[in-house]
Amino acid sequence: MKMKKIPQRMCVGCQTMKNKKELLRVVRSPEGIVSIDLTGKKSGRGAYVCNNEQCLTKAVKEKRLERALHHAIDSLVYEELRSSFINQ
Repeated sequence: MKMKKIPQRMCVGCQTMKNKKELLRVVRSPEGIVSIDLTGKKSGRGAYVCNNEQCLTKAVKEKRLERALHHAIDSLVYEELRSSFINQ
């Protein structure tokens, strides 16, 4: 029996490889809108962040999320990300 591969992605905050399902995806759509992708299937350029506040803070402070998406990110998106960590 063949083992199924589990997709791995790198967190832009802590730079560690983790399972794709464990990470939160932030996506820049072809129209240039940056949003959180809860399904992981939205079209556009994506970046992944661990599901904790420290990784998000590091990604914001060092502008790693902006570099990964090749786009400036509005402060409202950061607030939406922070509130998603609080709700979990």
